Amino acid sequence: MKQGDLVRRSAEVLRALPRTLREDLVTSVADPTPYGRRPRWLEWRPALVVPLAMFAVGILVFNTNQYAFGYGMGIQLGILFAGIQSAALVAALFHPVLAWWVTVLVMVVLTPFAANAGPFGATFPWNGTMIGLQAAMLFLLALRVRPRTAAQALTISLVAGLVCGTINPWRQGGVGIAVAVLVVAVVVGAALRGIGAARTQLVAQEELTAEERSRRTLLEERNRIARELHDVVAHHMSVISIQAQVAPHLVENPSDELRENLAGIRENAVGALTELRRVLGVLRSEDPLPQAARHAPQPTLDRLDDLIDNARGAGLSATAETTGEPRPLSPGVELSAFRIVQEALSNAMRYAPGAKVRVEIGHHPSAVTVRVTNTPPERSAPPSVGAGHGLLGMRERTTMLGGELATGATPDGGYEVTATLPTQPPAHHR
Repeated sequence: MKQGDLVRRSAEVLRALPRTLREDLVTSVADPTPYGRRPRWLEWRPALVVPLAMFAVGILVFNTNQYAFGYGMGIQLGILFAGIQSAALVAALFHPVLAWWVTVLVMVVLTPFAANAGPFGATFPWNGTMIGLQAAMLFLLALRVRPRTAAQALTISLVAGLVCGTINPWRQGGVGIAVAVLVVAVVVGAALRGIGAARTQLVAQEELTAEERSRRTLLEERNRIARELHDVVAHHMSVISIQAQVAPHLVENPSDELRENLAGIRENAVGALTELRRVLGVLRSEDPLPQAARHAPQPTLDRLDDLIDNARGAGLSATAETTGEPRPLSPGVELSAFRIVQEALSNAMRYAPGAKVRVEIGHHPSAVTVRVTNTPPERSAPPSVGAGHGLLGMRERTTMLGGELATGATPDGGYEVTATLPTQPPAHHR
């Protein structure tokens, strides 16, 4: 950097110094904590008032005696200035910048009295009480404001103390000790504030990570459900296309309007089927299933016995019961019911080894109920990582159909999953 640039830069800093000091030490907002969170220690502030007030009372007694008799101020002025200093110490918990300013101003006002007190004021302003009071103020200030503001307050305190000490003709040593104590107080306070800010940032990052993980899990489950339902929709569109193509041959002497309408229906069905295949290609681009499994027909409740047999083959003691009169269901309801049973059995194998599982399918006039219960596990479950997302997938499938899902522990220590799936979608789902 050239000398001219250095001079110009220094001049800019000096011109901006008053404005910077005014922003930091005059108009500064209390407790500008980073990341929008309160420091944890502030939660203990009401409890800290009591010991700090007791300490302030001790300072009040000591300073009143020194000011009234040592400095010759009289009992009234002695109590006044000592009381202001003690009150400022307690107020520093709530308004540290204002309390620090009060302490500095009181030190300046006391300087003439100390200078006229002879040897009694020789250690002013760096006697033990004043150093402790200033150190406590700067420490509480550094906990609540930015390091730059704390450094500015430290500099002003040191400069004011040096000036006040220079005016006192009886001035003695103690400057080095005062500087060391005040600097340590600010450094420790700023370090603790930095540690708190780092912890706050870490907690916020962990919350954000957990939220993103939950959102990603939800999207993955919805993506899996969408892949399965696209297969169902594609099957229906294929049937519509074939029926529209065959319909003219089932009518004797069909009119041109009928042929044209059926041709339009088939054309639209083929176009929709083409778009569905493209969407399926995108959804399955990251599908972990093997190629053969991707294009297998979606399961229905007709395959429930096979599912139970597979669970038994894996070592699970499972039984199934169907109540009510079975009747044709929509593919979405069939698929959702099958997947809920499948996921409930999978969870039982993972988290309740050795338990007995009972699957109940109830057919009702307007809904199908799926209830899967298991007894308490006979042994502790080892850590297990599954491909699905358990209860989240069940809830998404049930909500999609406008149904209800209830899960929770049973009185005997087992677990229960009950889903009610309407056979006709509610009005707001149509």
